[in-house]
Amino acid sequence: MIIFGTKGYLYQLAVLTMVCGWCGNPAAHTLRKRVTKFTLFFVPLFPFSTKYATQCTFCGGERQISKEEADQLLAQAAAGQDGNAYGQAPQQPGVTPPGQNPYQR
Repeated sequence: MIIFGTKGYLYQLAVLTMVCGWCGNPAAHTLRKRVTKFTLFFVPLFPFSTKYATQCTFCGGERQISKEEADQLLAQAAAGQDGNAYGQAPQQPGVTPPGQNPYQR
């Protein structure tokens, strides 16, 4: 007797701020990768389906996208996380970075 089947894996690749095509609001969108793998005796062997999608966190609308478009969005997300010119993310006024005493200079 041979036991085979499939198992799905869902990976969250990035969170992007975009204008939603469903509701029209500028909101955060999660970029997700769904991989379906063939299993033999409950051991995942190889992927046979990979799909990419973005989902709006405001209305829940989901849109399937191609691998090329997902790669482009990932590149934009990586470029947007570079921070300022000094290599650090800008801080909000009045917020002390972790590890610093707010009463010492």
